[in-house]
Amino acid sequence: MTKIRAVITAVGGFVPDYVLTNEELCKIVDTTDEWIMTRVGIKERRILKGDQKGSSEMGAEAVNQIFEKTGIKPEDIDLLICATTTPDHIFPATGNIICDKLGIKNAHSYDLNAGCSGFLFALDAATQYIEAGNKKKIIVVGADKMSSITDYTDRTTCVLFGDAAGAVLLEPTYENFGIIDSMLFTDGVGRKYLNMKAGGSVMPPSHETIDQKLHYVFQDGKHVFKYAVTSMADVSADIMSRNNLTGDDVAWLVPHQANLRIIDAVAERMGLDKSKVMINIHRYGNTTSATIPTCLWEWEKQLKKGDNIILSAFGAGFTWGAIYLKWGY
Repeated sequence: MTKIRAVITAVGGFVPDYVLTNEELCKIVDTTDEWIMTRVGIKERRILKGDQKGSSEMGAEAVNQIFEKTGIKPEDIDLLICATTTPDHIFPATGNIICDKLGIKNAHSYDLNAGCSGFLFALDAATQYIEAGNKKKIIVVGADKMSSITDYTDRTTCVLFGDAAGAVLLEPTYENFGIIDSMLFTDGVGRKYLNMKAGGSVMPPSHETIDQKLHYVFQDGKHVFKYAVTSMADVSADIMSRNNLTGDDVAWLVPHQANLRIIDAVAERMGLDKSKVMINIHRYGNTTSATIPTCLWEWEKQLKKGDNIILSAFGAGFTWGAIYLKWGY
């Protein structure tokens, strides 16, 4: 029997209107445009403004784009998985809220948190449902309002993050397109170097945790950079090797947008020309779970059926991985 594969059949994305530039950040903290561009390659980032607006607000916008593009109705969706590090609430799941906002009533939904690798982990999970024949139409969302956990008095982290959401529709196919292979990894040693210290069950919110600013992103940049460069480059090269691909065979690398130097190192290890690498970090910053799907959204018109594409990410945990897919439309 021919193998069922999970193939991306539509993409959607959303970025907020408000643009936070390096020039504006220079008025808030002791930094410069040159310092930011040299170290991470970010020129500006988008920030979601407004009361009572969280990750679900952006996620719903991205998913609604898919409905508008395809004509598929909300009631046709079997499952929605939302990759997020900044859920609207600890519970209920942000995926549940997105479904409610869009009238998705015949599906179950849940959140998945794998840091900046979240979209890859969610895409891999969704693929298993499709390949097993259990689901026909799955939405995978990557949505993060990183501004909600960013300390804008900490110049080492506030320059990094932005807000955005991206989404893909996954459907079954018997053709040789879609998700071909995945390699995903975790190492809990990374929890020391990239985390939010308070707000969970180990350190519940209190006056003390708020006063000590423990509800913001903490990052030991040197350790994270070292692990990220090695892990993303290795796994990207390994998935190419396992599938007998060379740099000439790969049409696009879609890397997590955390640091331009990391992206360049991954592309070099894969033997890829920079023209084959999707890069939007300079305009949006690190949007965590949203970086990879928003790249697919922005480059959609340049993608051709049959293109070999490598998705690669590294995130808190540590988590990292790569997915090899053939573009399906």
